[in-house]
Amino acid sequence: MPSVQGGVNMSELLLEVENLKKYFPIKGGVLQKTVGYVRAVENVSFTLKKGETFGLVGESGCGKSTAGRTILRLYEKDGGKVLFKGKDIHALNKKELTELRPKMQIVFQDPYSSLNPRMTVGDIVGESLIEHGRYTKRNVKEHVLEILERCGMLPYHVDRYPHEFSGGQRQRIGIARALALEPEFIVCDEPVSALDVSIQSQIINLLSDLQSEFGFSYLFISHDLSVVKHVSHRIGVMYLGSMVETAETNELFQNPVHPYTKALLSAVPIPDPTLRKNRIILTGDIPSPANPPSGCKFHTRCPYAFEKCRKENPQLKDVGGGHMAACHLTK
Repeated sequence: MPSVQGGVNMSELLLEVENLKKYFPIKGGVLQKTVGYVRAVENVSFTLKKGETFGLVGESGCGKSTAGRTILRLYEKDGGKVLFKGKDIHALNKKELTELRPKMQIVFQDPYSSLNPRMTVGDIVGESLIEHGRYTKRNVKEHVLEILERCGMLPYHVDRYPHEFSGGQRQRIGIARALALEPEFIVCDEPVSALDVSIQSQIINLLSDLQSEFGFSYLFISHDLSVVKHVSHRIGVMYLGSMVETAETNELFQNPVHPYTKALLSAVPIPDPTLRKNRIILTGDIPSPANPPSGCKFHTRCPYAFEKCRKENPQLKDVGGGHMAACHLTK
């Protein structure tokens, strides 16, 4: 009988992130010695099942994108574990990592800077296929055309350059590039934040259709809770590099536990002018990740903070049905 952990069927797990840490050194002085660290990601933990979308949300600068890139080992971690199908990604040697790379891909936030302006669309999408020995330069074009068509592009686009396309079309090219090697896991790093609202829905629907057809697992990073609610099965909320709450999507929106999550959800607009929401306005500025507060990182802005919050850092704990929250107010 398969084991169950935190509401997740362990036999279906694709990705396990355990207490992940990523620090960036701060250099100073004439000799540029390390004088401190920016704690971009600190003790982040979550799991991802096959065919599931895990949404990662939080304010700008909270460490969402850094977490995604560290999971893919685009950055080297400073602590914790990242297990992909049971393998520790950061423990693999160069050859083993190269063999695993096709299974893990990323769609970047900016469709303008993420594509090489000197390469045609066909070369951009086909480059990885040739590099990993799937096809040769002679026979790759047919497969590239098939991928581009699946992502909503036309055959004659294959010989054009990125500057000849709109932002939405460029993001489709980025998705096609990620799709080319038939991955199992894709990090979507704010894939629609740089696009017009009307185009956002098209890209989101494309990602959903591709997931239904091919069974991808997504780590969907965004600061837009409305978008994350639409695409995610479960959601994790980050604040100042740490995970403060995780739950299934409907549970999180209907029963938020952490004060920070409640404040974020209160800011989500309602498409009905007759309804009014009680906005929770957080006071104070976001602390620096180079010098985070003691105890709970959120206590400097939390309206419910008390003495224990200033001294002890709360750990994620189950508040019922796999709903996890890091708050001293929970029982």
